[in-house]
Amino acid sequence: MKSRLMVLIIVFCLTSTVLIGRLFYLQIVRGGEYLENYELQIRRTSEIAATRGNIYDRNGNLLAYNELAYSVTIQDTVPTSTSSDDKNKILNNILDKVLRIVEANGDSVIDSFGIILDSAGEYQFAETNETLRLRFVADVYGKVYTDDLKAEERNQSAAEIMHYLCSERYGLDDKNNEPDYILKMVNMRYAMGLNSYQQFLSTTLASDVSDETAAAIMENQSELSGVDIEEESLRRYPDGEYFASIIGYIGPMSQEEYDDLDKDDKDRYSLSDLVGKSGIEQAYDSTLQGEKGKSTFYVDRLGKVIETVSRTEPKAGNDIYLTIDKDLQINAYHLLEEKIAGIVLSKLTNILEYDPSVTEDASEIIIPVSDAYHAFIANEVIDTDHFANEEAGTAEKQVYAVFQQRKEEVLSDIMSQLQNPDAAAYRDLSDEMQAYMSYICNDVLTSNTGILMQDQIDTSDETYTAWRTDETISLNAYLNYAISQNWIDTSKLGDSAYSSSEEIYQALLAYIEEYLADDSDFDKLLYEYLIKSGSVTGTQICAIVYEQGVLPMEEDTYNGLLSGSVDSYSWLYDKIKTLKITPGQLGLEPGSGGLVVTDPNTGDVLACVSYPGYDNNRLANTMDSSYYNQLNSGTSRPFYNRATQEETAPGSTFKMVSATAALEEGIVNADTTFYCDGQFSEVEPSPRCWVYPNGHGSLNAVHAIENSCNVYFYNVGYELGMDSEGNYDSDLGTDRLAKYAEMYGLGEKSGLEIDEASPHISDEYSIQSAIGQGNNNFTVSQINRYVTAVANKGTVYDLTLIGKITDSSGSLLRDNEAEVVRTMDDISQSTWDQLHEGMELMVSSHATFSGLEFSMAGKTGTAQQNELHPDHALFVGYAPADSPEISIAVRIVNGYNSGYSSEIGRDVARIYFNPDLKDELITGAAADLGSGMAGD
Repeated sequence: MKSRLMVLIIVFCLTSTVLIGRLFYLQIVRGGEYLENYELQIRRTSEIAATRGNIYDRNGNLLAYNELAYSVTIQDTVPTSTSSDDKNKILNNILDKVLRIVEANGDSVIDSFGIILDSAGEYQFAETNETLRLRFVADVYGKVYTDDLKAEERNQSAAEIMHYLCSERYGLDDKNNEPDYILKMVNMRYAMGLNSYQQFLSTTLASDVSDETAAAIMENQSELSGVDIEEESLRRYPDGEYFASIIGYIGPMSQEEYDDLDKDDKDRYSLSDLVGKSGIEQAYDSTLQGEKGKSTFYVDRLGKVIETVSRTEPKAGNDIYLTIDKDLQINAYHLLEEKIAGIVLSKLTNILEYDPSVTEDASEIIIPVSDAYHAFIANEVIDTDHFANEEAGTAEKQVYAVFQQRKEEVLSDIMSQLQNPDAAAYRDLSDEMQAYMSYICNDVLTSNTGILMQDQIDTSDETYTAWRTDETISLNAYLNYAISQNWIDTSKLGDSAYSSSEEIYQALLAYIEEYLADDSDFDKLLYEYLIKSGSVTGTQICAIVYEQGVLPMEEDTYNGLLSGSVDSYSWLYDKIKTLKITPGQLGLEPGSGGLVVTDPNTGDVLACVSYPGYDNNRLANTMDSSYYNQLNSGTSRPFYNRATQEETAPGSTFKMVSATAALEEGIVNADTTFYCDGQFSEVEPSPRCWVYPNGHGSLNAVHAIENSCNVYFYNVGYELGMDSEGNYDSDLGTDRLAKYAEMYGLGEKSGLEIDEASPHISDEYSIQSAIGQGNNNFTVSQINRYVTAVANKGTVYDLTLIGKITDSSGSLLRDNEAEVVRTMDDISQSTWDQLHEGMELMVSSHATFSGLEFSMAGKTGTAQQNELHPDHALFVGYAPADSPEISIAVRIVNGYNSGYSSEIGRDVARIYFNPDLKDELITGAAADLGSGMAGD
C-alpha cells in the first residue's frame, strides 16, 4: 500500500509540475498576448448599408445618384472594461492622428455638429431658430423632450456646451487648444457617441477623401486601432440649385426622427443611417433606402477582419422617375430669376432714407439702395464676423471700427431707456430707437425666448393696448406691468427665487443686455441704421464683397470703390443686371417666387420651381454646417418652398371661382351685366375698381374676366350674400363661394408628395372674397390645381410628382397616375364656355401675348400684402386654349405688377412648345420688363 501511494504521489507531483509550468507559460509569459487576442478576436456582426435608389426626371435624366468614394471610419474597439479616463485618452490619441493625416492631405473631417465657429473664432449654434436650437441641446444632454431640460441647460451658450462636452465627456483640453481643433475633435467624438448604443458600428470620420489620405491611413493602421478605409456611397445632385426644393437631401438620422419611427421601422433604421431630410428623399425614403445586408465575422487586435462567418448581401433601393421635365424646370427657374432681377432694377433708387408708408399706391414703392447694401449683411452674403479677424480687409476694418463704437452707444441708450421709469412713450422715440424697442419686445422676449408668454397675455388689457396699439407708454412701463400680471416666465431668467417685482425686472434687464451683446440679428438691425445714416457707406459694403471673395477680385474696381472713383450704386446696378449678384442672394422685395406647370390631361406636374434655390450637395451626406446656418438665418429663406409652402391671397386669379358660383347659383347668366363706374356703392366704405376714377361700364361675366373688373365681382360677392328676404349676409356669401372653391380643390392640399401648406378658403367679407382677397390663402401648387380643373373642364386631380418606380435592374414596380379626386359634372357647358372665353379674351387683348405661335388663355392677379409692401403678382393660364397641354401658375412675391408674372407664364409656354427659343428668351441677364398691365 505504501509503495502504491508513493507512486501516485510521484505521478501527481509530475503532472502538477507540468500543469503549473504550462499555466505559468500561458498566463505569465504569454498572458498579455492571449488576453489581448481574447478581448479582440471576438465574433462581431455589422450591418452593410444598401445603395440608395436613383431619382430621374420623366425622360430618364439623372437628378440624384450615388458615387463611390473613400471614407475614413472608426469602430470603437476599446475594451468595455477600460476606465472612462483611459478610454478618452486612447480615443483622443487615435482621432488626433486621424485628423493630422486627413488634413495633411488636403481633406477635412466631418462637420455635422450643431455648433460652428464664426469668423472671429467664437463658438455659435448652427441653428438660429430657438426650437431647433433647444432640440440640439436636448440631444446633447440625452433628453427626449426639450421640456426636460433644466433652466441652466436651456440657457447655456455654445461655448458652455463645448466646455461641458470636453470636460465631462471627452477628456479634451479646451483651454490650451485652439477652438478650431477642439471643434473638429468634438465633431468626431459626438458622431461616435451617436453609435455607442450599437457595438461595432462604424462611424464616418471623413468623407470623400483622396487616394493619398486613404493610403496614409492604411500605412498607419497599426497605430489606429479600429480605424479603416471603407468605400461609401455618396449622394450627388447634378442640378441641385434647381431641384433642391423638390428632391431635398439626405443626412444622418436625428434622435428625434428615430424616436418618431414605429416599432417595425426602428428595426430597419439606426441612428447612423443617412435618411431623407426633405422633399422626395424624405417622402420616399423607405422606397429609396433599400434593405441592409449583414456580415458576421472575427477581427484581430487591430479591428481588421480575419474571418467572415456569414454574409447577407444588401438589396439596392428602388429608383424613382419623376413627372418633372428637367429642361423645363431649369428654364423656368432662369426665367423667374431674370424677371425678378429686372423688377428689382426698375425699382432700385439711389437714396438712403425712405419711408414706404408715405407712398399711397403700393405699385409706387421703391427699393432704396440702402436696403440693397444692407441686404449683403442681412442675407449673409458677406460675413460680419470676419470684420474682426486679423486678416480682415481695409473696408472690413473701417466698418468694424464704426460698428463697435456705435453698438456700445446704442446698448447704453437702450439700457438707459429700460432703466428709466419716466422714459418717453414709444411713439415719441426716434425711428431707430422704436426699431430697437420693438425688436426687444417682439423678437427677443416673445418669439425667440418665450419669456413674454403670448398665451398668458390679455390682449384686451388697457396697458397692453397702450403699448401695442396706442404707443403711449414706454417699454419699461409695459414690461413692469407684464411682471405684475405674471406674463413673464421667470424660470427662463435663471434659477434664482425672486422676492419682488423689482428683482425680476432687474434680472430681465440683465438678460436683455447679455442677449443683445451676442445677438447677430440685433447686429444686423444696427448695421441697417448705420447704412441708412451713411456712417457705413455703400462703397465700403461693395468693397467688402471683393475682400471676402464673394466676387473674384477686380483690383481696379476694388481700389476705385475705396477711393470713391467708382460709384457704388452704379456698381451694384451693373452686378444685378449681369446676375453676378442675384435677387436670391439679396433677399429684397421682390426676391422670390414660385411656379408650377402641369399636364391638365393627366395631373402630372412638369415643373415645380421655388426661387431661390440652394445647393443640396453641400447639405447631403455630411452637412456643411456653416452653409446650412447661412441659408437658415438669412432673409431669402431658400428652405421655404415658394411653390408648395408659401401662401398668399390669389387675387383676381380667383375670379373664375366667383364667376362659376354666380353662374351656377343663378345670380347671373350670360346676358346679365353689372355697371362699373369705378366703385361699388352698396356698402360703406365703398371698395373701388382698379380702374378708378374711371369705370368699365356694363360688363357680363365674360368681359368681367377679360377686364378683371372688381366692381362686377363685388356685385357677385354681394348678391351671393343675399338671403331669401333680400338682406345681405356676408357669411352666406362666403359659404356659397367656398362651395365652388372646394369643388375646384382649393379646400385641400394639391396632392403633391412633398410638404405643402394647408389652404384656407375665405370665411369673411364675401364682397372682397369674390375678388380673391378676404382671408383666402393658397399656395402656387393649389392655384395650379385649380386652373388645371378650369382648363380640362372640371377634372380635379391630386397632382403628382411621381411617374413610376422601378427596381435597381429597371423592372417596373409601380406605374403611377394622378388620382382623380372629383369631376365637376354639375357645372354646365355654358359656364365652362364663358370662363374659357373670358380667359382667352384676356390674353388676346394684351400686347404681352401678341405674336404667340399658339393660342393661350389666362388670368392675372395681384394680391395685397399691406400698404408697406408691394403687391404679389400672379398669373394662371393654359395652352393651347382649345386643347390644353399645359396649365401654368406663377407667383412673384411682392412682384408689383401681374404683367410681369404673365410674361413668365407666356415664356414658359413658348419654351415648352419650342425648346429652341431657350437661348432667345434666357439671356443670363436681368430681363427687360414689358409695359406691365393696368389693374390686376
